[in-house]
Amino acid sequence: MRILPLALLLSLALAMTQGVALAGDKTKVVYHVDDEDKVSFTLNNIQNHIDGVGGPENIDVVLVANGPAVKQFVDIDAVDRVRNGVAELEKQGVDFEACANTLQALGVAPDELLPGFKVAEKGGVTRITELQQQQGYAYLRP
Repeated sequence: MRILPLALLLSLALAMTQGVALAGDKTKVVYHVDDEDKVSFTLNNIQNHIDGVGGPENIDVVLVANGPAVKQFVDIDAVDRVRNGVAELEKQGVDFEACANTLQALGVAPDELLPGFKVAEKGGVTRITELQQQQGYAYLRP
């Protein structure tokens, strides 16, 4: 007779523990941008995504830029909208990475990128694959 209440109590405790673990899970998403014309749109999507999940504490975002889009993140050439967008998103915990292969092809040194940018040393597409397959990030390409 005592086994049933104990089993019920253990089941309830397990359900509560699992619920807490699920509630603590963050959305993980990698945004990919390679088109210069999509940079501002992508930054806006990221902000909308952060807002949509209830704030930066509920999401991990990485933006990986390669191809022509990288030009929009070069400090000397960046327009204020992009510069301000990156700065604001970085404050909210967004990570920014630029493809090493693209930087080399464009002749851009890593320190020429906007503050906060890291280099995806193995290349942008390789980094995206790592985030998806090894770290469970969802892939979005606006």
